Amino acid sequence: MIENLTNVAVIIPALNEEESLPHVLQAMPAVGEIFVVDNGSTDRTCAVARNAGATVISQPKRGYGMACQAGIQAAANAALDVVVIIDGDHSFDPREMTKLVEPINDDRADMVLGDRTQTADQGALTTPQRFGNLVATTLIHGISGHRYRDMGPFRAARTQALVDMNLRDPNYGWNVEMQLRALQCGYRVLEVPVACRNRVAGESKISGNIGTAIRCGAKMMLATWRYAR
Repeated sequence: MIENLTNVAVIIPALNEEESLPHVLQAMPAVGEIFVVDNGSTDRTCAVARNAGATVISQPKRGYGMACQAGIQAAANAALDVVVIIDGDHSFDPREMTKLVEPINDDRADMVLGDRTQTADQGALTTPQRFGNLVATTLIHGISGHRYRDMGPFRAARTQALVDMNLRDPNYGWNVEMQLRALQCGYRVLEVPVACRNRVAGESKISGNIGTAIRCGAKMMLATWRYAR
């Protein structure tokens, strides 16, 4: 049975994803609305999104967290109950969002995270990503007592829960902040396995550059300590 996704807002933070974004949008199931949040692209990302029927939101202030927050505000304004966040590089299959949305619609969870740790294709998760994952999840466990398996970007949550969490991190500490704040707020959290493949084209904004990967990992660790207080 296909999950009813008419109450879902899909948020796709995007920075120069004109080659991969069409694959994501073509595989997208019918949902309430798709928001592609352009984070300062210099290619045809916006045109590709509009041609596919997505709503484009401009967030010129660079940062993954900034882009996600702009999308969440748009979802709240559209009165859509559930937000699904997915990358624009086609590393995730949009059709798998039913796994994330179903527990929320069935009132079994308030936030559902896609877990890549055992299902990722070879090379889809680089060594820096796996190390950063391990460090962040271990720190969160030590601080909160909750053991997350992954810090992946494919996730769903109740729109109102995301608004109430009042997330503020502008960059790659945003996922850490979200997962810690969900626990602090007493939200019901689940993780479900999702497929993860190598990106279709271009270079990852994080793992494609070792320097960026190290900076991202450091931000995640700092965010873990900052938002645990």
